[in-house]
Amino acid sequence: MAENTDGVPDEALLVAFANGDPDAGRALLHRLAPRILSHATRVLGNSADAEDVVQEAMIRLWKIAPDWRQGEAKVSTWLFKVVVNLCTDRLRAGSRRPQVDLASVPDPVSHEASAINRMTHMERNNALDAALKQLPDRQRQAVVLRHLEDMSNPEIATIMDIGVEAVESLTARGKRALTDALFERRGELGYSDD
Repeated sequence: MAENTDGVPDEALLVAFANGDPDAGRALLHRLAPRILSHATRVLGNSADAEDVVQEAMIRLWKIAPDWRQGEAKVSTWLFKVVVNLCTDRLRAGSRRPQVDLASVPDPVSHEASAINRMTHMERNNALDAALKQLPDRQRQAVVLRHLEDMSNPEIATIMDIGVEAVESLTARGKRALTDALFERRGELGYSDD
């Protein structure tokens, strides 16, 4: 397969991978893994578990590649559904194994932004992550998929095996809960009442 796969649909890359093209598999991995890793990290709050979930989801995708039926589902929707299910399984089993959060190691800092801007941004992200962790699992999944992954309500409904109305309800309740949780900290997080 050609090196530039930007315009190639996910389904075509998966079929090419199934037909023996490892470059197509790498292209699909580079395209999809960052999104599902971001989702899993936000839902689980633990980067090590999130990486395990992404690895397991990609393995499952590679295993079904030869049997993929184009047109039945989008590869990204199928993959997010697998990630949501794996995250749910991890959350249910979470109390049975120790948690080590590798995300607590700070990322390299850009020298372009001022120290105050970096601190404010980091504090806002930490506050959002903490508030997300307080949401019930299904609300958190719906809010993250809708507002952080920019998925449509019908896509989320497919991924979560629920109706579109249920997605709307979960995201609305989740947004209200996040607003309530973050409202008291608006001044400290650098938001004004203007």
